[in-house]
Amino acid sequence: MKTSPINPIRIMIVDDHTMVRKGLATILKVFPDLRLVGEAENGSAAISLCGEAQPDVILMDMVMPDMDGATATRIIRQQFPQVQVIVLTSFKEGELIKNALEAGAIGYLLKDVSADELARAIRAAYSGRATLSPEAAQTLVEAANQPPAPGLDLTEREREVLSLMIEGLNNTQIAGRLTVSPSTIKSHVSNILSKLGVASRTEAVTLALRNHIVS
Repeated sequence: MKTSPINPIRIMIVDDHTMVRKGLATILKVFPDLRLVGEAENGSAAISLCGEAQPDVILMDMVMPDMDGATATRIIRQQFPQVQVIVLTSFKEGELIKNALEAGAIGYLLKDVSADELARAIRAAYSGRATLSPEAAQTLVEAANQPPAPGLDLTEREREVLSLMIEGLNNTQIAGRLTVSPSTIKSHVSNILSKLGVASRTEAVTLALRNHIVS
């Protein structure tokens, strides 16, 4: 849907830095089809203001005191599903991007974005189209190409055996603890080493501890 100055897109800014909010407000004034309708300094304030300001699109910081951007985004999208959220942050860590998108954000931009790029992303969000910064897109691609974390394919019994290996028990002792035969434990240990891609019990224990494979 094409917007016009008569029916501008309503924007709310959520950021804990006053200067950032002022800078964004100044940028929005340049575009006649965008109108600033509210500002909040953290996620909880944004939720309270959302019903009153009735924004179409929210520019949401991720790292803020009191309530972070991902939590606020999730709650806002639940309570106000018509409101689109664009994350605007200085951080491009994969976990933050993943959290933001899972919370319901339709865009993820870095704060060095140009005024025109920001305006385009707002218009896209208003129309239901996603926008990711090149850096965020690259981070997601790299994360998708990472090998899976070790130990995900271990069975529950193999995790039990691995926990007892970490305690320092040998096969006979583990068999006694689990009331099965030592040959069964030997088979489990062999499977554990294979799945973890290691050659010895010591390597398996080291890898398990380093990656928190078992609690």
